[in-house]
Amino acid sequence: MSVPKIDKALNIEVYVTETLGTGGVIRSAVDDFAVEEVLVDGSQAKIEKTSESHALRATLSKQDFLLCALVKRNWDTFIAIKNIARQLGISQERISIAGIKDAKAVTAQHITIEHCTIEDIDRVNVRDVEIRPVGYFRDKLSPYYLLGNNFRITITAINLTEQTIKRRIVTAMQELEAVGGIPNFFGHQRFGTTRPITHLVGKAIVKGNFENAAMLFLAEPSVYEHPESRQARRELQATQDFKQALKNFPRQLRYERLMLAHLVEKPSDFVGAFKRLPVKLQVLFVQAYQSYLFNRFLSERIRSGFALNKAEVGDYVVSVERSGLPMVRAGKLVDAATVAATNEAVRIGKMRVALPLVGTRQRLSQGAMGQIEQQVLDAESVKQEDFNVNALPEISGKGGLRAIVSPIKNFKVPNISRIAGNLKEHQATLEFMLLRGSYATVLLREIMKPKNPIKAGF
Repeated sequence: MSVPKIDKALNIEVYVTETLGTGGVIRSAVDDFAVEEVLVDGSQAKIEKTSESHALRATLSKQDFLLCALVKRNWDTFIAIKNIARQLGISQERISIAGIKDAKAVTAQHITIEHCTIEDIDRVNVRDVEIRPVGYFRDKLSPYYLLGNNFRITITAINLTEQTIKRRIVTAMQELEAVGGIPNFFGHQRFGTTRPITHLVGKAIVKGNFENAAMLFLAEPSVYEHPESRQARRELQATQDFKQALKNFPRQLRYERLMLAHLVEKPSDFVGAFKRLPVKLQVLFVQAYQSYLFNRFLSERIRSGFALNKAEVGDYVVSVERSGLPMVRAGKLVDAATVAATNEAVRIGKMRVALPLVGTRQRLSQGAMGQIEQQVLDAESVKQEDFNVNALPEISGKGGLRAIVSPIKNFKVPNISRIAGNLKEHQATLEFMLLRGSYATVLLREIMKPKNPIKAGF
């Protein structure tokens, strides 16, 4: 089955399901894509205002961190946090999250704000952003506290009958359940859907070429972005005139403008330009390149005929917590003596096969998979030690492990209906839960098989 060009560019090169897709479009409206965060204690951030549970046992007794539910509509997570911090008169580094949420969506998540009171929140007034204090907490929020996300997604513009839609969804889900869930690719959002260059910037940083990295981030145009932005990038690409670019770049390109303002003053200080960006964003560049390599490893594994739910000699495996989360910091290699027992543990859900996220502290797999991984790195002309970024040590990539399959929980199709006023098209609403680090769009691509993911709303 053919895979879209943009998927191939991100190394998402295969499907694991064989059934035909439903087609259709997601995010026709912002409300069609809803995300609600679930923490490890089972508490949820709700989009609709309810009586908030005391997530993570937060209390009304003042402590260093105020835990809040953040509900945003059509906002990039980092930009929303920047606006909140500005209104509170604090550094955005004092606001912590458990996970990044989709921008073109309605999302609810938790945040902690250091040295902030419930009364301080009354000062925040950002359009389409709501902050609801939950209570005070002893620690800042981090991915450690995140279990996963509940999704409610409506696919519109499906040119199939209701019966065919239902049959294709059911068949795709049966195929996914047979392998233990979705192939755990990093989805389009990791790289930038309309301008998928984040991993390319990351590779340039890893290779120590900060000028190339900066020009990719600033000046590489995309046919899918706003024409004004595209033209501004093209002009910068042709002239490398940072002063003129600062005048040309639209206000909404906030991060690019931060870098340009620095380059106007110091035209050759590309490292300094990256330092103007939030550290969390700087880290994402290197992580995106690690994700790109992981996607290639996983695509090659599937293409080579290795199973997602069976370990081979030389593979990494990780144990699974009672919550369902893989314990990726405690992986071990499978050898001939342990492969049978390991695969029994994989079969009953106590272990999962994992692949490396390349970094300075993570060794490659061994056996056949290790050979594939080394071939990928050789083709990329990159080495593990390259992920030690001397110029920006705080964003160096240590690496780690990532499970190659992620379970799908509580999957339902509460509604398939005809679109009002349209005799041909249907819409289908899907509800499901995925564990942290897994992407809804990876599940949706297996169900929808979009010919053009960007036009399909990915």
